[in-house]
Amino acid sequence: MALSAEKVKEVGRAVGADLVGIASIDRFEGAPLEMHPASILPEAESVIVLAFRILRGALRGIEEGTYFAAYPSMCYAGINLNFAPKALYDLSRFIEDNGYEAVPYQNMVIDASVDIHHGTPKGRKPVVNGRSAPDVLLHFRIAATAAGLGEIGYSKVFLTPQFGPRQRLAAIITDAPLKPDPQIPPGTICDRCMNCVRECPVGAISGDKTVSVKIGNYTYEWGELDVDKCTLAYTGGIKENNPFAPDDMPPLEEALNDIWGTLNKVPYNRNSVSLFHHYGAIGGAKGCIRACMIHLEETGRISNKFEKPFRRRPAWWLS
Repeated sequence: MALSAEKVKEVGRAVGADLVGIASIDRFEGAPLEMHPASILPEAESVIVLAFRILRGALRGIEEGTYFAAYPSMCYAGINLNFAPKALYDLSRFIEDNGYEAVPYQNMVIDASVDIHHGTPKGRKPVVNGRSAPDVLLHFRIAATAAGLGEIGYSKVFLTPQFGPRQRLAAIITDAPLKPDPQIPPGTICDRCMNCVRECPVGAISGDKTVSVKIGNYTYEWGELDVDKCTLAYTGGIKENNPFAPDDMPPLEEALNDIWGTLNKVPYNRNSVSLFHHYGAIGGAKGCIRACMIHLEETGRISNKFEKPFRRRPAWWLS
């Protein structure tokens, strides 16, 4: 039964995705078993990646320091838990109606066979020798790069020509042999302005040490990331960029010794976990996402344009 890539992408956009790209399974050559799509569907031929835009306006209240809930509710949990799963389900139904299996993979795993922060095994055993232990953790940014949607920027944030750093991702693994999209070469979007390095409030992105990965036809490179520092800054663990922080919030070096204990000190975070299954993701006054977005808009490197610049006043910072 013939199923065209163009029809799959057309349906993907119709059910809610802003962008849809397709990677052939050979572009994942070299990926470890615990992160390989074929560990989930051994007969996989294609990986379809869907991107859902993060609204620029969802970052406005964070930029002004006045309203933080729009991003973690609408454009983090909302995309991961509501908008993307519905689109995944509908597109998977279309693929299976055409005689091919579709494995929906949303951007919210229950657990993984590798530790997300450090890449070390969790001690789980595979059900059969030679297979990965459950659950396999698909690397969304690599999958999206392989599917031709964009490139991984210097900050390790995924960038598209349409929205820059403003999207979240989901995927479908299928045995349908679909024509893959051409990849976007490295350096097409990210011009190494290094604003992400300068504006990270905790220095989580190295300015000189890099990591490189071959994806399909190209090698992509980004700055070495201190994931623990990044986690603290992104989810409200830094007192200077979190207006909800209690008076006894520990300084950075102490917080690094007890990341989750530090984050749980913040009632805003505890409520966010209860409602959205994720810590606050408030982003604070500074950070790589907005620094990158502002630069890409100012230099005309992305196509989603606005009448007014995003940063209209000096960025706030709590003393």
